[in-house]
Amino acid sequence: MKQVVQNYKSGELALLDVPAPGCKPGGVLVRSAYSLISTGTELMKVSEAGMSMVGKARSRPDQVAKVVQSVAANGVPATYRKVMGKLDSYTPLGYSLCGVVEQVGAGIDDVKAGDLVACAGNEHALHAELNWVPKNLYAPVPDGLAPRHAAFGTVGSIALQGVRQGESRLGEVALVVGLGLIGQLVVQLLAASGVLVVGADPDPTRCELAERLGAAACGDPGSAAVEGAVAELTGGHGVDQVYLAAGGGSNQPVELAARLSRDRGRVVDIGKCRLDLPWNAYYEKELDVRFSRSYGPGRYDPSYELEGRDYPIGYVRWTERRNLACFLDLAARGRVDVEPLISHVADFDDAVETYRRLKDGELKAVAVLFGYPGQPEAAPGTEAPAAVTVPAVRRSGGAAPAPARAVKSPVRLAFVGAGNYATSMLLPHLSQREGVELSTVVTTTALSAANAQRKFGFARATTDLDAVLGDESVDAVFVVTRHSSHAELTRKALLAGKTVFVEKPLALDQDELADVLAAVEESGNDRLQVGFNRRFAPLLQEAKKQFGVRTGPASLRYLVNAGRLDHGSWYLRQGTEGSRFAGEGGHFVDTASWLLGADPVSVYAVATPGNEDVQVVLGYPDGSTATISYVTTGASGFPKETLDLVADGKVLRLDDFVRASVHSRKRWVSSRLPKARDKGQSAELAAFVRAVRTGGPMPVPLESLVATTAATLAVQTALAGGAPVTLARSR
Repeated sequence: MKQVVQNYKSGELALLDVPAPGCKPGGVLVRSAYSLISTGTELMKVSEAGMSMVGKARSRPDQVAKVVQSVAANGVPATYRKVMGKLDSYTPLGYSLCGVVEQVGAGIDDVKAGDLVACAGNEHALHAELNWVPKNLYAPVPDGLAPRHAAFGTVGSIALQGVRQGESRLGEVALVVGLGLIGQLVVQLLAASGVLVVGADPDPTRCELAERLGAAACGDPGSAAVEGAVAELTGGHGVDQVYLAAGGGSNQPVELAARLSRDRGRVVDIGKCRLDLPWNAYYEKELDVRFSRSYGPGRYDPSYELEGRDYPIGYVRWTERRNLACFLDLAARGRVDVEPLISHVADFDDAVETYRRLKDGELKAVAVLFGYPGQPEAAPGTEAPAAVTVPAVRRSGGAAPAPARAVKSPVRLAFVGAGNYATSMLLPHLSQREGVELSTVVTTTALSAANAQRKFGFARATTDLDAVLGDESVDAVFVVTRHSSHAELTRKALLAGKTVFVEKPLALDQDELADVLAAVEESGNDRLQVGFNRRFAPLLQEAKKQFGVRTGPASLRYLVNAGRLDHGSWYLRQGTEGSRFAGEGGHFVDTASWLLGADPVSVYAVATPGNEDVQVVLGYPDGSTATISYVTTGASGFPKETLDLVADGKVLRLDDFVRASVHSRKRWVSSRLPKARDKGQSAELAAFVRAVRTGGPMPVPLESLVATTAATLAVQTALAGGAPVTLARSR
């Protein structure tokens, strides 16, 4: 079999052919599917191996002390031979993997051959095709957890043990210093525990990633932004815990911990950074300094790790193995998301070149995986779904309801939410519209409601949602809040019998979408519009008319130059508000489907590391395809949206809602718009108000809104599974 090894004397890295291990009693033989490179710990070893002998000595003073002791006991010649013999030997790398049990040793009854397990240990979870793993260093992978995600089990356990040492409590504030692999996992675990997290790292990309994964704010350790965020979140008292997940020789992390901790706060060292504690600063605050020892209790205890002697749960609640199982469960239930951390997946045969690229800085990465030949794509019996069901719209009584009653003018509208989009893109079009009365605005804070009332002329301002839903004089409700609340507010408004306009997205997952449709079925109220406004844009409507009837399959390309968001933006809170594509992608799916005249039947998606740039390919019933490139790394001066539709010897071109053209036997080019881009909000609102007033059909059929939402949600499924997803219609 093949295994990654390193000669610590010469620094040589090799993918060596070595004998396969046997299956001993008390453990299992595991064939690797994915193993994780620790870009911190392992690269430190690789870098040390490349140093001179003096450099090695300086980097490991603990080993130098052992050499001195050996010289005193055994003399210089014997010690020299011992040290050189140890240095000039191959040593293994790796300590976190996922694989399939190939053989079960005597005394093992909790897994069987063919089961998927996550494995830990720098002697047992190596970068090798086969590993023998003792009982307390593996855990079965829960159903539905992808093997590439289960490979994070060991580093996840390290982060989890660090969080346990910090004894975090609901509502506390924590500072995580160092946002590498361990730091990113600590951020997610703390956020999942109800802790407010501030991150500190000199790399702005890692700061942005941590904010997407749940951190309240992040910034450079030396910047005023970090101190300002801590002061704001703690009322000036300082954080309850500091987690040191940084490496290197700087003493800045421990000094920052002292400065930003509250009185009697806790400082937990998880990484391997310099620890010259500033005595006065730590003494005056009586800071509690704690160490987190790797994966948890049992680590470095041969009777636990090698002999399989477990600690009684009544005395030791969280051992190495129980931490490993806990982290896998959190990942399987979506409480921790490791997919955005995966920067690169390399073939195991390319291991040496991958280490070189990492060491030289050519490959920038948070986490890198080795993929082994023949690895499973999902746990046995729980393959990633090949199809996602587009739920059917069911109305009470089983048939489409009669048209809604017409409304006597004026149409009375209530707004739930009055943020930037509502006040800049919706309310200006409605406040001066004839036959419309802005009845009530509801916000979570009294001042924002009062501001909206003053600026747009609402008759009433309140923070009481129920008062609006129970007001029979309100004809329609606009839901313009943060993404995570859209589905629930829409559900309540539908059950209250209101016509609803909800900004995209309608839902952030399949369960939320099902809840909305359950409200439609229960109430019989299907009067719903989602704010997919681009199909209403006058320029795009005219271009579609000029393109004419299509007879053959089409190819559509949609480039969305979304750009980066400012640090602190709530759009980055992926854990609660969904991914950026989940929040905004419905716009582009809807536009493509409208232009092609059908709903998509398949979705395929790939992304760059961290899911920053996403490529989505939609398939349609007649063979047409639509490719949506949603990118955040482009130039800010480049137009946001460009679209090309090609079919039947014709090309439709849209340039950012400023100009459009159609190339066929005759060429049509629009005049450049003299004013700001019109992306269809005004026409969409006019159509919505007209439907409310007349009781006629909604501007977009509910079935289309559901299909677009299901396709948008299927993008995440396709990214996780790495394969196309079929959109199957429910009957």
